[in-house]
Amino acid sequence: MNPRHVFLAFVGFLVVVPLMPFVPVFWIGLMGNVGLAALVAMGLVLLTGVGGMTSFGQAAFCGFGAYATAVLTTRYGWSPWAGLPVSLAVSGAVAWVLGLITVRLSGHFLPLGTLAWGLSLYYLFGKIELLGRHDGVSGIPPLAIAGHALTDPRAVHFVIWGAVIGAAILTTHLLDGRIGRGIRALRKGQIAAEAFGIDASRTKLVVFVWAALLAGLSGWLYAHVQRTVTPSPFGLNAGIEYLFMAVVGGSGQIWGAVVGAGLVTLLKEALQRLVPAVFGTSMQLEGVVFGLVLVVLLQVARDGVWPHLAKLLDQRPKTPPETADPLVRRTIDRARKTPLLVLEAARKQYGGLTAVNDVSFKVGRGEIVALIGPNGAGKSTTFNLITGVTRLTAGRVAFDGATISGTGPQAIAGRGVARTFQHVKLEPEMTVLENVAMGAHLRGRAGLLATLLRLDRRDEARLLREAAIQIERVGLSEHMTKPAGSLALGQQRVVEIARALAMDPELLLLDEPAAGLRHFEKEALAELLKKLRAEGMSVLLVEHDMGFVMGLTDHIVVLDFGTKIAEGPPEVIKTHPAVLEAYLGGAA
Repeated sequence: MNPRHVFLAFVGFLVVVPLMPFVPVFWIGLMGNVGLAALVAMGLVLLTGVGGMTSFGQAAFCGFGAYATAVLTTRYGWSPWAGLPVSLAVSGAVAWVLGLITVRLSGHFLPLGTLAWGLSLYYLFGKIELLGRHDGVSGIPPLAIAGHALTDPRAVHFVIWGAVIGAAILTTHLLDGRIGRGIRALRKGQIAAEAFGIDASRTKLVVFVWAALLAGLSGWLYAHVQRTVTPSPFGLNAGIEYLFMAVVGGSGQIWGAVVGAGLVTLLKEALQRLVPAVFGTSMQLEGVVFGLVLVVLLQVARDGVWPHLAKLLDQRPKTPPETADPLVRRTIDRARKTPLLVLEAARKQYGGLTAVNDVSFKVGRGEIVALIGPNGAGKSTTFNLITGVTRLTAGRVAFDGATISGTGPQAIAGRGVARTFQHVKLEPEMTVLENVAMGAHLRGRAGLLATLLRLDRRDEARLLREAAIQIERVGLSEHMTKPAGSLALGQQRVVEIARALAMDPELLLLDEPAAGLRHFEKEALAELLKKLRAEGMSVLLVEHDMGFVMGLTDHIVVLDFGTKIAEGPPEVIKTHPAVLEAYLGGAA
C-alpha cells in the first residue's frame, strides 16, 4: 500500500466520521481523547523512542499548558486562542529550565529525575491558590471560531485532530534531516554523536522542549474541551500511561503514537465496561486486567504495534539525489612543513592507574602514522585524548599549531579531526546512507525552523549526495539503502570510515579499521588510505595486523602499558628489541 494513500484515507476517515449522524457523540468524544493523548505520546516517541531519554513527567507539561490558559481566560478575560501562545511559552520555558538539569543525567538517573520533578509539579498544582488548589479552575470558556462556540464534540473534533495531524507532520519533518539524524544518534550515547560535531546537550534540550510543547498543546486543548482543570489528570499515573502509549504504539515511530494512544484509551474504556460485567462490582479489577493485557500485548509485539502495520506499507528507503550542489571542500596546505598533530607529554590517570604515561609523538601532513601495542597499551585512550572525549591529566595536544586539549569533541571535529571506533558505533536501524550522512553534520547549515517548515531540502540533498560519494569511494554502493545493522562487522567498519570521510577531515583517526576484513578488503582499504595520503590527508591508525601496518605506514609509535617504548619507520620497529619483548616476551 502506498503510504500517501493510507494517510489520505486516515484523514478522510477523521473528516467523515463526525459528520455521520448515526455515530454517537460519546464515540466522537472518545476519539477526541485519543487525539489529546496522541499529542503527548508523540513527544514521548521523539524523546524516548528516538532520542533515548525516558521521561515519566510529560503529564506535568500538559498541566502547565492547561493551567496557563485556564487562568488567563477565567481571571483576565483572554480569548482561548490568545492563550495558546502563552500556554506553549509556559510549557516550553519550564521544559527549558528543567531540561538544562535533566538532560545532563544519564542511565537510570534520567528517568528517576523526570519522576522526581513530575511528582513535585503535580503536588505544586494542588497547593497554589491562583490555580484553585485541588479544586482547580472551572468555568473555562470553550474554543470559538467566527463567534461560534465549539461546545459540541463533533465541532471540536476537527480542531483536536487538525492539531494532531499538524504536529505529526512537523515532527516527521524534524526527524527527516540533519537535526533528526543528530537526535537518532543520541540513542547510542553521546561519544559517536559528538565526534561528528553534534552538540549532544543542545540536541537533547531541543527534543525535550519540543516534546513539552506538544504536551502543552494537548493541555491547552484539554482545558477548553473539558472546561475545568484540576491536578488529577497531570499526575504520575497519567505520565506512566502516556509512556505506555508511546511504547505500545512503537517507541520509535511518530504515527505509532496515534496507534498507541488509540489502543490504550479504547482498552481502558472497554475494560471499565467489561470487567464489572464479568467479575462484578465488589472488586475493582480494571487496573489489574489493564496491566495484564498490556504485558501480553508487549510480549506479542515487543517493538510496538506500528512496525507490524508499517510492513503493509510500501515504504522505500531514502536514496541520494542524482544531482545536488557539491559541498565546499576543506583546503589542505600540502606545502607547510610543520606537523599537523603534536602530543607533548600527554598523561591520563584514573586514580592510581596511569593509562597514558607522558606520551609524545607527531603526525606530519600527508603522513600515515600507526599507533601499535599489545592489548591494554593505551591506544584507544590516546585517541580519546586527541578527540577531546577524555580530558588530559597533564601534557598538551596541538592540532595545526593550536592547542586543542581542554576543548570539547565538537570543537575538535570542527577543526577537521574525524575518527572511527574500536567498537563500531553505527545506528543499526538507519540505512548506510543515513549513517554516513551523519558524518557531514557540520557541513550542513539548515536550522530547526527551516527543518520544521521543510525549507532544508536543498541542504539535505547536498549532504545525502556527499554521503553517497563517500560510500562509493569505499566500495559499498550496493549496500547504500540497506540497514547498517544488516551488514557484516567488517563492512560496518568500512561504513564508519565513509562516515568519517564525509566530514571532509584533514586528520583521520582509525581505530582497528582492518579488523574483520578479508584479505582483498584489506588491500582495498590500504589503497584507499594511500590515495588519501596522496591527496594531503593525514592518518593516525591503531591496528593489530602487522602485515597491514608495515606495508602502509610512514612512521610507527609503539605503546606498552601506556608508555611509549619505540618510535620510527617500519623497518626499524620490526627489529626493535623493546617491541619484540613487548609482543613476544623476553625469552622469545
